[in-house]
Amino acid sequence: MDILVMRLQAPMMAFGGPVIDERGPTERFPGVAALTGLLGNALGLSHADADALNRLQARLRPLCLDLTPEAETLTDYQTVDLSQTFMNGTGWTTRNRREDKGSGAATRGTHIRYRDHRVDSTVLVLLHLTPASETPTVAELFDALQRPARPLFIGRKHCLPADFIGVAVTRAPNLFDAARAVLAGPPRQPHQDAAPAPVPRVWAEWMAGETGGPKQDEEQRLVDRRDWHNQIHGGERRVHRGHINLGGVA
Repeated sequence: MDILVMRLQAPMMAFGGPVIDERGPTERFPGVAALTGLLGNALGLSHADADALNRLQARLRPLCLDLTPEAETLTDYQTVDLSQTFMNGTGWTTRNRREDKGSGAATRGTHIRYRDHRVDSTVLVLLHLTPASETPTVAELFDALQRPARPLFIGRKHCLPADFIGVAVTRAPNLFDAARAVLAGPPRQPHQDAAPAPVPRVWAEWMAGETGGPKQDEEQRLVDRRDWHNQIHGGERRVHRGHINLGGVA
């Protein structure tokens, strides 16, 4: 199968979990809605292209690897005085539309919230599409990541990637074989004195039923799909989490 290899790496990035009151946590891995939004942004899709985004989301089959398990979580403390004059009245959105604020709670008082981020983190994402022949294909997604229609970010708009997100397109029988090949790196050349050091086991997340993976008795339920027509989260999927290494998956 054709597999897209993506490296999500940034000084700060966020994979949003369920927000409760003012607390916005981050997960270890990106959800399928976040991956859909990232790829859709690269393709030039907008929120109005709900059919295309829903279809792309339904086709994604990702395997995520945490390459920096020691990465820390930073909590950003945010506050704003909503009663300031310039905060009220007429404003403009990033879509060049006027937005008027009335006299409700959003026009007075101090608003405080907390947003978590993963710091100096790297997550490797390998994904294939089902069906593979439908557009956009893996190759088209890779091209879009190389020449994105709009600037890309990882989770939140201030979380800019440290490098190109699209690493490569590879072919393998399954995502796990592709992951082992990527983590092993290129083969040793004749002029090299020694083979690269083995890559330690890394924490991984993959969708239930994915071929080539380890046997797992317990599935975890994630609510990380998005209804792009109504702009709300609510769809769930079943995943497994475990360790993967070059000698196999355990």
